[in-house]
Amino acid sequence: MQTYQARVVADGLAFPEGPRWHDGRFWLTDQHAHQVLAMAADGSLTTIATTEDRPGGLGWLPNGDLLCVLMTTRRIVRVVDGALLPYADLSQHAPWHCNDMVVDAAGRIYAGNFGYDVDGGAPRTPTELLLVDTDGGIEPFADGLVFPNGSAITRDGGTLLVGETFANRVSWFQLGPDGHSTDRGIWAALGEATPDGICLDADGALWISSPGTHETLRVARGGEILGRCVTAGTPYACMLGGPQRRTLHVCTAETCDPQQAAQLRSGRIETAEVAVPGAGLP
Repeated sequence: MQTYQARVVADGLAFPEGPRWHDGRFWLTDQHAHQVLAMAADGSLTTIATTEDRPGGLGWLPNGDLLCVLMTTRRIVRVVDGALLPYADLSQHAPWHCNDMVVDAAGRIYAGNFGYDVDGGAPRTPTELLLVDTDGGIEPFADGLVFPNGSAITRDGGTLLVGETFANRVSWFQLGPDGHSTDRGIWAALGEATPDGICLDADGALWISSPGTHETLRVARGGEILGRCVTAGTPYACMLGGPQRRTLHVCTAETCDPQQAAQLRSGRIETAEVAVPGAGLP
């Protein structure tokens, strides 16, 4: 098993999340600072947009338009020259805050949601992963998921992987030509690990950030641990990028509490160079 030591390349963030690698740049949201950001190789950050709601997952349409989840109002917006334009309203479909999403090559969106009031102490309740089709239609994609969170699509577009944070597992969904699920199962049971952000590598393994166990793991299908990345802060999400897609970017922070995160500004981007490059749709 390989162990990598990350180094801090950017700090002073409130709560970095939703990392993506797109068009030669690392993108992320600072959830509790209400910003969409892009980071250069030297760690310098550019503000792409400022939001009134907490920004969650990011993705791109085939025409290059950037999409962003607004979590508590449960909407997806297009980000155009800093402006937030309506794209999809999930508020009648998601029972609680939305979080991460992934966009396939055709422009279909697979969006997760908490399912219940986590912070308010509500009982753990399974929810539905939502599909926003290319015509704007919104429908349930799959049910029975426990806090569906980080997501990725394999390079061939045939499989969707979703981390179920509080079920301690990653689930897989076979995708038909129309983007609907034709089969599903458990990709890996993770013991006590709590999968938040995930990303695929070229060998078909997943890097998984587990804030509950304070580790970022490289995991094979079936659950074998192939590697670890050691970070200074608690890891919440990860993404492979860089010129050869061998740079593992990990979003870390000391807390996910909105008020504490905004005050502490303990959020960091930490990176490590790994052996296997990234693959698939982040």
